[in-house]
Amino acid sequence: MSGAGGGDATLFEESFTVTEYDQSKYDRVARISCTSSDSQTVMQLDINIELFPCSVSDTLHVVLTTTLSPDGSKEDDKGWRDVGKAGDAPATLADLYDYVCYGKIYKFEETFDGNTMYAER
Repeated sequence: MSGAGGGDATLFEESFTVTEYDQSKYDRVARISCTSSDSQTVMQLDINIELFPCSVSDTLHVVLTTTLSPDGSKEDDKGWRDVGKAGDAPATLADLYDYVCYGKIYKFEETFDGNTMYAER
């Protein structure tokens, strides 16, 4: 899998089709279920629908990386990033996408069969 994911900073990259959409819990957030184009991966994602509206049958391109730096270098630990893009703000991988979740994964769980992974941010 290759693309705009930033060299070996890319952990995962795949296209998904939205198969389920549930907005019953919150006004501005929907939980979507998606299946990868090869039908090998199922993903559930909570998404802010005011920022990124989507619906069943939409196609999403998902990239997980260790950094937003285009060259794959590690970020500093300031815990936030300036999204103002005023002046000479450096380009990031986030500039290539419509919707970006950025932060640390605090809970990671992988099953023994190696086919299921849970990550919470």
